[in-house]
Amino acid sequence: MSRFFSSKYDALTPYVPGEQPQERKYIKLNTNESPFPPSPMAQRLAREAASGLQLYSDPECRGLVKIAAEKLGLAEDEILFTNGSDEILNFAFMAFCDKAHPAVFPNVTYGFYSVFAELNGIPYEEIPLREDFSINVEDYIGIGKNVFLANPNAQTGIALPKSEIERIVASNPDNVVVIDEAYVDFGGESCLDLIRKYDNLLVCQTLSKSRSLAGARLGFGAGCRALIQDLNTIKYSTNPYNINRMTMAAGIGALSDSAYFEENCRKVIAVREKTSAALRQLGFTVTDSRSNFLLAAYPKMSGQALYLALKEKGVLVRHFETELLKDYNRITIGSEQQMDTFLAILKDILEKAK
Repeated sequence: MSRFFSSKYDALTPYVPGEQPQERKYIKLNTNESPFPPSPMAQRLAREAASGLQLYSDPECRGLVKIAAEKLGLAEDEILFTNGSDEILNFAFMAFCDKAHPAVFPNVTYGFYSVFAELNGIPYEEIPLREDFSINVEDYIGIGKNVFLANPNAQTGIALPKSEIERIVASNPDNVVVIDEAYVDFGGESCLDLIRKYDNLLVCQTLSKSRSLAGARLGFGAGCRALIQDLNTIKYSTNPYNINRMTMAAGIGALSDSAYFEENCRKVIAVREKTSAALRQLGFTVTDSRSNFLLAAYPKMSGQALYLALKEKGVLVRHFETELLKDYNRITIGSEQQMDTFLAILKDILEKAK
């Protein structure tokens, strides 16, 4: 880094995104992207929007907010769209957390939570998961800090029922509880209908996974009007035009095409269950995922060795070097054909390793 870089970021460890290799073609199962292209409607509307790129986008995202409110059963002033759900999460750290209002989240979860806390100078606590990687709800009851929970949880895919989330929200009335539902459409239980019951609940979702718009960067937060007003203050103080015209149009198409979205979710869930059963039959330990990925470990081979062997054969999965996850690999659920190829290559690797 240069001699000009501020010392306030000396301890900042940036988020490490999944590999996006360009040198060869892989079966790409490492970043939880959808195996399906965007909805044809989303593609068409994005193309049409390209003709107006000389003009700024609507900072209020009115067309997008309108269709989202209709589809989700919310009021238009209860929704804020952002550049991916990462932006709404960062806004939440900025708006609601400070030295008097620290953050808390699991020690195995989405890696950006700790980065956002450090970036914004916010004290935070990481609460250990149970040995089976599940969240102990009692750890968060009445904790008196701003809570950030991915549900289903990032890296593990394990989901808490809505009733347990509600217990956490109800027990922390003077703190904001942020529920990150990036993977909820693959078998989780959404808390969107609780935002009118609790003024301290913010629910975040993304269109990257289940709606095939990872490359468009589009997410949103939903909460009571006052919370959304707070987040809009942050938005309009940083980047009012945070959603570009093509992404906004693609989002309208993706949200409108419910049949395409629902069918793709059904396919991912079916392939996930088939792949999970196959991995267990091979001797893997696999989490009970309700997301579009599986977290799996093989007792006779290290997580890194298996990751490297798969990569050599043209299959990318996600390996984490942290102490808690080093024996595991996270495997995105691709198309049925991709997963069949993955399993065939995996079986060959395991057979040769005997």
